Amino acid sequence: MNKDNGFPRDGADGDGGESADALLEATADALLEEELRQAAAVLDPVPDFLRQLALEAYALHDLDARIAELTFDSLVDALPVRGVTDAPRMLTFRAGALTVDVEVTGEGLIGQVLPPGSARIEVLGGPGTARPVLVDTLGRFISDDPPSGPFALRLRTGTEVIVTEWLRA
Repeated sequence: MNKDNGFPRDGADGDGGESADALLEATADALLEEELRQAAAVLDPVPDFLRQLALEAYALHDLDARIAELTFDSLVDALPVRGVTDAPRMLTFRAGALTVDVEVTGEGLIGQVLPPGSARIEVLGGPGTARPVLVDTLGRFISDDPPSGPFALRLRTGTEVIVTEWLRA
């Protein structure tokens, strides 16, 4: 409050909220940060091999995890169906006796763990972005959040951790 007239100071709302000046400053900072990110991406981009190395290193943070091998990818292994223009991507991963079938669509992921059993699944999208997904008693799961870049799945069964290979959506 302004001591002179008892009214809120210019830009202050009087109820403990941010002032207009602070909001403008935060917006300017966000714009500057985005400009700097774009300049760095153009002037000093991260090499592709280094990005891939970082993704592989992140996948190893569960050193005791088994890697589920990609055994089927509809982009590579399937025959095209006439008249279907936007077919979902089908993936199959295997780790020992465990199989994970996944359908990647624009709306998210749909899948099933076989043989069915109790499991917890996380959709990994990079450092700090593990999204948990519920698995029902038949091993089925749905994620309503489509992956926007490289992703992998981490399955936690009763006794082991299994991580799929990293793929681009």
